[in-house]
Amino acid sequence: MRYFVAVGHKAVTTGDFKLDDISGGAGRLDILVRCVNSSFFLSHSIRKDTQLYLVLQGGSDAPKTVRFSGEEVRYLNPDERSTSSLIRNALMKKLPAEGEVRSSPGVYVSKMSFSDVISSLSEKGRIVYLKEDGKDIKEYSTPEDPVFVISDNVDLTNEEEDILLQYAPDTVSLGPNSLHADHCIILVHNEMDRTSP
Repeated sequence: MRYFVAVGHKAVTTGDFKLDDISGGAGRLDILVRCVNSSFFLSHSIRKDTQLYLVLQGGSDAPKTVRFSGEEVRYLNPDERSTSSLIRNALMKKLPAEGEVRSSPGVYVSKMSFSDVISSLSEKGRIVYLKEDGKDIKEYSTPEDPVFVISDNVDLTNEEEDILLQYAPDTVSLGPNSLHADHCIILVHNEMDRTSP
């Protein structure tokens, strides 16, 4: 399994945003929407071996985490508007204090924080922090069930990096330049496609 965690520092956690204003009124939710598409879409199919955790940290109802499971997901289309709608529908669900709620097939929402997500996933695979000054991915032996952690247009905070360090993550670079989060996901998939059996 391949896991991705994408942090949206200002991405809103309520479902009252307009679908035609996801980059402004929804706190740069557009970045996370593109991460969804990059995580799952192949030319004529969906990656079944992938899960994506979107950690939304903006607004009065923060944090919330929306999880997409490639093995189960339905109604996922390549356009950003329909993906935004899936996320908005998830955010409108009434949530218990603990546990996930399914909003549609393969889409789940919870009140999990970044710390909660990392702690949970550290039991499923090895944490890999994607950062410009990390070890070159060409020289990195990807572990089984990796958990790749990326941020939106804002770097992870010192507190978030401290959380990662608790789990002794590998810090891996995809190249010398800063890249968009969704492009990072595509490059990771491509690298694993070429090197994994």
